Amino acid sequence: MFEGAGLILLIGSVVLVVMVGLAASVAFHYGEHEHLQKRMSKISGIDPKIKDKGDDPSQAIRKRQIQNKLKELEEAQKKHKKRGIKELLHQAGFTTSPSEFYTYSLIFGIVVTGLHILKYELGFMTIPVLLISIFVLPKWWLNKKIKKRQKLFTAIFADAIDIIVRGIKSGLPVGECISMIGREMAEPVGQEFRLITEGQKLGLPLDEIMRRSLERMPTEELKFFSIVLSIQQQTGGNLADTLDKLSAVIRQRKSMRDKVLALSSEAKASAMIIGSLPFALAGILSLVAPDYIGLLFEYQLGSFMMAGGALWMTIGVLVMKKMINFDF
Repeated sequence: MFEGAGLILLIGSVVLVVMVGLAASVAFHYGEHEHLQKRMSKISGIDPKIKDKGDDPSQAIRKRQIQNKLKELEEAQKKHKKRGIKELLHQAGFTTSPSEFYTYSLIFGIVVTGLHILKYELGFMTIPVLLISIFVLPKWWLNKKIKKRQKLFTAIFADAIDIIVRGIKSGLPVGECISMIGREMAEPVGQEFRLITEGQKLGLPLDEIMRRSLERMPTEELKFFSIVLSIQQQTGGNLADTLDKLSAVIRQRKSMRDKVLALSSEAKASAMIIGSLPFALAGILSLVAPDYIGLLFEYQLGSFMMAGGALWMTIGVLVMKKMINFDF
């Protein structure tokens, strides 16, 4: 009887897991669809509830064009999700070649390892220090430079769009407005717009110019700008009003990002305190009662306990990090 009950319980558990998985999959795809609709409405100013057979066919056509362009850009970014060192250097704004970067990394690793050997002599930590200083630290520094550059670009990109809006309303062509931004705006916005201007002078198609620009600066704000220019080139319309709405959206995104960072600062401080508390307490105990905490290092059971504690602490820190980090 117990075997039959156990089998029924097992089958019921499997069915429940499958149902939960299907529900999560449906919710995920529905959420992505809703997110796409909201982004489209922000870019175009079109109500996402308007259907293709609504009262205004022109808005439905424009909506479909924006949707197709957004999907095209996202698919292209997914294909190039794995960035090579050449793409990373371009995104950081460097003109250094990959071979030069690897050479500098090797020199840096040798210098750091030499300093380590002078202080601690040659030991089992020499090889890890060499590998980390050659392969990990330069890549980490490069990623930090990329994030800093993208953050600076986003902070002043709305001002660049406002210059285009005012230039169009005063009668200047779009190309002249873009060239003026390249001359007047600070880096990295000025540099990116100068490259766009150079692409126009070489006669490259607009889609190709913006694709290269997105490879150098893969931000959502620049993606919106690329979509607006592409759709306006295909269908026409009032570019000044559309860019004006885009500028407002970018400023609202920045305001929301700052608000979220402010609200999550308390949680981040709590995570830092909770994460550092065991190490601080262990350090204090090693000074106050070294015999008491020394038992963890003397016996094998203590080593297992420390390993288990480190594992659960790592899991907790990763969970807390996932909870307080937000994608924009």
